[in-house]
Amino acid sequence: MRAIALILSIMALPGLAQAQASVQFSVNLPVVLPPLVVVEPGVRVVPGVEEEIFFVDGFYYVRHGNGWYRSRSHRGGWAWVEPRYVPARIVRLPPGQYRHWQPRPAEYRPAAAPRPVPGGSAYRIEEQRERLHERERKEERREEKREHHEEHERGHRD
Repeated sequence: MRAIALILSIMALPGLAQAQASVQFSVNLPVVLPPLVVVEPGVRVVPGVEEEIFFVDGFYYVRHGNGWYRSRSHRGGWAWVEPRYVPARIVRLPPGQYRHWQPRPAEYRPAAAPRPVPGGSAYRIEEQRERLHERERKEERREEKREHHEEHERGHRD
């Protein structure tokens, strides 16, 4: 049993070494990015920057030289990516097309605020708000009726 574990761990070493290989690479980006712009379904671009920065499936990608790098944050942590792991929809874009790119006004539309989904937390919060407002309105109407009734009673006593 120990022999099998030893063989498996030795076989895994090349994969670990490859996964841990890193390349020093940095991209000169502002600390706060301008709003990302959708250029095709599932692909967003950082407008107005030196490099082509794409955002796809939770990762930032940049094409540099003949290779691709990706990171979860635009601020750093860029790592070389094997070509087979780069989304095809950005590989097929012509190199340089989105360098210093600025969207035309018709292309730049901020995403609409998401609508509450029935059963979702935002939906439940909205329902709770509505119920609270309805209770407040009912209480106000009851109070108005009481005041009106009290005024009416005082008028009959006088």
